[in-house]
Amino acid sequence: MTRLGKEIKQQLVQRMMPPNNESISRISKDSGISETTLYKWRTKARASGVAMPSGNTETERWSTQDKFSIVVETAALSEIELSEYCRAKGLYVEQVQAWRNACMQANGGIAEQANQLQKELRDKDREVKELARELQRKEAALAETAALLVLRKKARAIWGDQEED
Repeated sequence: MTRLGKEIKQQLVQRMMPPNNESISRISKDSGISETTLYKWRTKARASGVAMPSGNTETERWSTQDKFSIVVETAALSEIELSEYCRAKGLYVEQVQAWRNACMQANGGIAEQANQLQKELRDKDREVKELARELQRKEAALAETAALLVLRKKARAIWGDQEED
């Protein structure tokens, strides 16, 4: 692709990105480039880490990957830089902050859930050990009882059937 072609491609991809968020069908009509080609360009741009909506102009309908990408991009920005970034992307600072909170809560929920599952696992292990000890004790008692019955039977066979007084 020539330099002019790359610049045109970049301009068209830029039109798909915030704050413009132009639809691919409109860009196709304006430029004369097929929608399929524009979809491929958008897919390649998204794969390279460029955050852009997947066909929806409303930022709340952005994919979770795009939202996470924006949270990562803005993590180290100051308030002023974040404001400038949001203006350039057509976002609100509150949206980015809400997305950041959602990411943090998602990870916190998993950690809390993992801790709860670990505790339940330890409790179940303790219960299994107690049941194993109880089973072993009962098996030993049963074996002892069986041995006493065999000895009693042998004693009766040797000394005869005597009634104890």
